[in-house]
Amino acid sequence: MGGRGSSSGMSVKGLPYGTEFKSLLTYGNIKFVVYKGGETKSPMETMTKRRVYVTLDQQGEPAYITYHDASNKRTKQIDLQHEHQHMQPHTHHGYYHNENDTKKGAARPTAKEKKLVQLVNKIWKERKKRVWTRWQARH
Repeated sequence: MGGRGSSSGMSVKGLPYGTEFKSLLTYGNIKFVVYKGGETKSPMETMTKRRVYVTLDQQGEPAYITYHDASNKRTKQIDLQHEHQHMQPHTHHGYYHNENDTKKGAARPTAKEKKLVQLVNKIWKERKKRVWTRWQARH
């Protein structure tokens, strides 16, 4: 993934593909990544159609789950760590963040999204110690 996961090979910031995120773990079509540039951000675009990314925060905990479409663009994001309108987790719809949401600005996760959140938490809990320790040792 390039700057913000850019599929063009170059981000709007001029960063080459593969420099803004580091992949830590892949499970099927789910890729766990960490943002290398400070405050946690999720990928906007990808090189893999219909990819799902789990972005980890700086403490190594899942912060966002983002879905990408057949055009490699972000379509929705599940925010896991903060509350929105008394909803935690909550889902935002759209490429930028919530341009396709209701007036609330977010939605409660669907049953399918809840299952994905459970799967992500299970996978990460099982593999975190080994993967995160290796990541920290390199940085």
